[in-house]
Amino acid sequence: MPIYEYQAVDPKDACHHCRHGFEIFQPVSDTPLLSCTFCNKRVKKIISWCHSAVMEKSKEQARVENSVKEYENSGRWSHAAELADKHSEKTKDKGLKIRALENYKKAGYDPGFLSKHAKLNDD
Repeated sequence: MPIYEYQAVDPKDACHHCRHGFEIFQPVSDTPLLSCTFCNKRVKKIISWCHSAVMEKSKEQARVENSVKEYENSGRWSHAAELADKHSEKTKDKGLKIRALENYKKAGYDPGFLSKHAKLNDD
């Protein structure tokens, strides 16, 4: 359910609730509010600033992922696996750990070794 913001049409004649604006959860299908739920003064829907969380990769993470990709593209599976494995241990990145295990398989490592390795490092 989206959050909509409203503000008094005339802030000088508004209550503490709608003078500076307020937020309300409303289904998309609901009609916009026309009055404040506290003082019954006229309100208008306002366009709010978009707030979002952006997770950026560190330079080191990007460098490692690029190197792993280059090793994979050139068929150097053991190099890609080792780099991904070491970095996943350091950063606790499960996606990179899975990628390392897949590259170990492509490099011809024994599946028994891989399952033992994965169990030891899941702690």
